[in-house]
Amino acid sequence: MTFAQSTGRVRPRASRRPAVVTVVGVPVAGAALFAASVLVGSSGLSWAALFDPASPLHAVYQARLERTLMAFAVGAALGMAGACMQGLTRNPLADPGILGVNAGASFAMVLAISYLGVSQVHEYLWFAFGGAAIAAVVVHVIASLGRDGAGPLTLAVAGAAVTAAVGSWTSGVLLVDRRTMESFRLWQVGTVGGRGFDVLAAGMPFLVAGLVLAIAGIRMLDTLVLGSDLARGLGRRVRRDKVVLGLAIALLAGTATALAGPIAFVGLIVPHAVRAVTGPRHALVVPLSAVGGALLVGLADTVGRVVLPPTEVQVGIMTAVVGVPVFLVLLRRGRTGGL
Repeated sequence: MTFAQSTGRVRPRASRRPAVVTVVGVPVAGAALFAASVLVGSSGLSWAALFDPASPLHAVYQARLERTLMAFAVGAALGMAGACMQGLTRNPLADPGILGVNAGASFAMVLAISYLGVSQVHEYLWFAFGGAAIAAVVVHVIASLGRDGAGPLTLAVAGAAVTAAVGSWTSGVLLVDRRTMESFRLWQVGTVGGRGFDVLAAGMPFLVAGLVLAIAGIRMLDTLVLGSDLARGLGRRVRRDKVVLGLAIALLAGTATALAGPIAFVGLIVPHAVRAVTGPRHALVVPLSAVGGALLVGLADTVGRVVLPPTEVQVGIMTAVVGVPVFLVLLRRGRTGGL
């Protein structure tokens, strides 16, 4: 007789269904979405143009391939940044858009364009990264001034306040500088169109560095989510861990914002959806949030090209249109997952 039988407790067999669905379904969905993103658009193209470099329509496929790769890279960065931020702050509402990171990156870019004459991607990437990092630090400092310190609720409130303030400053700079407004307005909506391989190549070193730091911080997240005091009791160097994870978030969110604009909602909804399937283990949540973010932004961009032909809806708008109903369904079923 086993211990479970003697105590009258039957240990349920772990269901392998979510794991099987993830292992099989994610690659299939990713491949199907990638193909659809390259082939589908507001105008139909022949298969011959895809394989004929001499065809004038071959350039259209080339442009769609570039924006597909950009959408996947930006979505992966935002999804992973959201997962790391939610684990670091122990706040299920944490998101680069909500906690001021995207707003800080946008404001720094506007200042660089308006006052320093910056116009190249490889130049303003540094400003976007710096603005994201400064905004994250400011939000944490403001939240720490509260009676209970930088808790989940105070971080959300401080992030909302900083986002509102920085957003108003950004609007103020744009109102007095028409030239900057013209170059900034399309980027501000959030788009992956018109970005060539050279733009993505300029951001890849930052994205890869953020990816490496986020993967290295998975064990840190599993400990920090228990609280700083308990993490110290388990031997973690909490301050160093927070710096590593904060740097990863700033690199991922800041670079994604610089490349495609402030695309909201991805970092919020994707980690929730992943935790609803896998549970709270960050070894699964962090990498799968990158995959889910890539799929969400890729889907939003593809749908945006065909929903209102012959025009297209920018990906920054479509992520909210696609993501809000999914998030409401998760909340309705109580399956947002625990941190």
